[in-house]
Amino acid sequence: MQILILNGPNLNLLGKREPGIYGNQDFQSFYEELTAVYDDVASFRYEQSNVEGALINLLQEADGTYDAVVLNAGGYTHTSVALMDCIAAIDVPVYEVHISNPLAREDFRHTSLVGQKCVASVSGFGLDSYRLAVEGVLSQLAG
Repeated sequence: MQILILNGPNLNLLGKREPGIYGNQDFQSFYEELTAVYDDVASFRYEQSNVEGALINLLQEADGTYDAVVLNAGGYTHTSVALMDCIAAIDVPVYEVHISNPLAREDFRHTSLVGQKCVASVSGFGLDSYRLAVEGVLSQLAG
């Protein structure tokens, strides 16, 4: 099993950015903790980009290479038709993740263009949303 974890804009600032919403832990230390838990996943890969086109390229490259993608598209979640179209065009299943609960935030965050093409969505559990998404991936792909 190979899983790509892909983070979008500003998620490189985790641990510094609005800790009341996103927490105090940086993603790299969380990623190391996460990957240490799953012996049944042959490999994880983590990428982050603030650039929409780079995220699209990574999603396209994941098709046929990874068994699943766990995607936090950040602010592009609500605005990127291009990411939505990319997810619709590839065969690798994509699982949407959010650290906060977008529905409990500003109105513009209530619509997820990206999520409309994802297999499932996990939000509101802090960084643990990623672990819950990985659990979902393992459950769905094993069954």
